[in-house]
Amino acid sequence: MIHLALDTPVAKPFRPMRLGVIGAGWLGSAVGSNWARAGHQVMLSSRHPSRLAPLANRLGKNVSTGTPRAAANFAEVVLISVPYEPLPVLAEACGDALAGKVLLDACNPPWNPDHPLAQECASRGVGPTTQRIFADARVVRCFSAVDASRIAESWGRSSVPLAVPLAGDDAEAVAIAAQLVHDADCQPLVVGGLDTGVLFQRGTPPFRANTTLERLRRTFG
Repeated sequence: MIHLALDTPVAKPFRPMRLGVIGAGWLGSAVGSNWARAGHQVMLSSRHPSRLAPLANRLGKNVSTGTPRAAANFAEVVLISVPYEPLPVLAEACGDALAGKVLLDACNPPWNPDHPLAQECASRGVGPTTQRIFADARVVRCFSAVDASRIAESWGRSSVPLAVPLAGDDAEAVAIAAQLVHDADCQPLVVGGLDTGVLFQRGTPPFRANTTLERLRRTFG
């Protein structure tokens, strides 16, 4: 039986952190931008970090760029936002640098239902599958069910912040993730353990609901 928590931890006083973003596309750059505006030190990364220089320059001194390996080494907490298929390759390249660190998993499974990872995600859930791939990291499903544009729009709109569902088995990691959702000027909704991530995967009502906290709660019944 899946147990739902549906908790929203209260935001704590701001504490600057070193944060890495592996995959600085639409979603990764939106979250990373909000974190940098909040005052965190953020490293945006991709296979071609030089292409991220214009964004880093616009965001200012809190933002640097690098490779995925550099971001994993630099950061206390890492957000991964890439297509799901290359995750095993990334784990080979960066898994040791992520050991013991909080890994915010914003990746969604392959569209091709015949892909082995799509099949594993369908049977086990995305969160447990990501945890298997990054066995030594502390995985939290976070920012996977919201649109990048809505994350960007939530900055500075304290009256109607975007609600972000998250799920994880490590209580401390979940608390850190929830605080980082607050720091991105959104509101966290802790749904439960990693197994509850299936409740906001692609194809469910909460996925891409892009709504307020109370409305998101109602989508979970």
